[in-house]
Amino acid sequence: MKNSRQNDPLVTHIFTADPSAHVFEGKLYIYPSHDLDHDEPSNDNGDQYKMEDYHVLSMEDADAPCIDHGEVLHLKDIPWASKQLWAPDAAYKNNKYYLFFPARDQDGIFRIGVATSESPAGPFKPEPNYIPGSFSIDPAVLVEDDKAYVYFGGLWGGQLEKWQTGEFISDAEGPAPTEPALGPIVAELTDDMLNFKGEPQEISIIDEEGNPILAGDEDRRYFEGPWVHKYNGLYYLSYSTGTTHKIVYAVSENPQGPFVYKGTILTPVSGWTTHHSIVQFKDKWYLFYHDCSMSGGVNHKRSVKFTELKYNEDGTIQTIDPYGDK
Repeated sequence: MKNSRQNDPLVTHIFTADPSAHVFEGKLYIYPSHDLDHDEPSNDNGDQYKMEDYHVLSMEDADAPCIDHGEVLHLKDIPWASKQLWAPDAAYKNNKYYLFFPARDQDGIFRIGVATSESPAGPFKPEPNYIPGSFSIDPAVLVEDDKAYVYFGGLWGGQLEKWQTGEFISDAEGPAPTEPALGPIVAELTDDMLNFKGEPQEISIIDEEGNPILAGDEDRRYFEGPWVHKYNGLYYLSYSTGTTHKIVYAVSENPQGPFVYKGTILTPVSGWTTHHSIVQFKDKWYLFYHDCSMSGGVNHKRSVKFTELKYNEDGTIQTIDPYGDK
């Protein structure tokens, strides 16, 4: 039977997007971005996504009301950031909570910052500077035993293609359609979670025959929104394909890849972007995502939703139609 809360906006008093869901202290905590309500035009640079703060949401159970814990971090409190607090993620280690977030620095270049709190509900206190060597957007953190990895990167507005040489080149373009697509970036974090342990590395996404997914393969190639979770000993990298508006996934025995492409998790939602997270809560797995149904399709007025995610016996994930019969 369909859970009455699933596939409905978690909150309706604000617009939310890019949900990163975790289980902390026995509850579901969701860390979304906070879309602003405005009527300025959209473009491929993402100027319409003006987010200035973060809220934390939580749920006692999958069918419980969603609580908004209010603003936990604002742009004005981050010394290095100039604008655009885009998709965040959270992690727990060292008996504290960490909020990882992208923002443009004073030169308009996206960097990744960290803020800390004693509570999963915040408020979060930002570090005075961004992580040295960080770039692009969409940080997602995997904590495993004594190690932690951050995955990040997004094309176009997220500037990933501008870093192919290791330096920011403002007019750089992505690979040709017949060349390997750009992959997300992974970096191991230091024990204090505030720095990269080594140089960030690009993740390779390949097909079943070991060939790299090509930049012109719009149905499968990486665009933005990486997320890594573990299931039955395998690491699952899921991400947005961008122009084809799907959430797809690839698997690996190594958290740093290479990852073998497997299939589609979520078919397109209303609106241009799609961005998700996957979490196990009690005995079920859930996909958190967003769409623009509450705003009638306005790209920068999105709403966070969730639905149950199911695996097949061979470990593949069943494709979800967000508007189908559940």
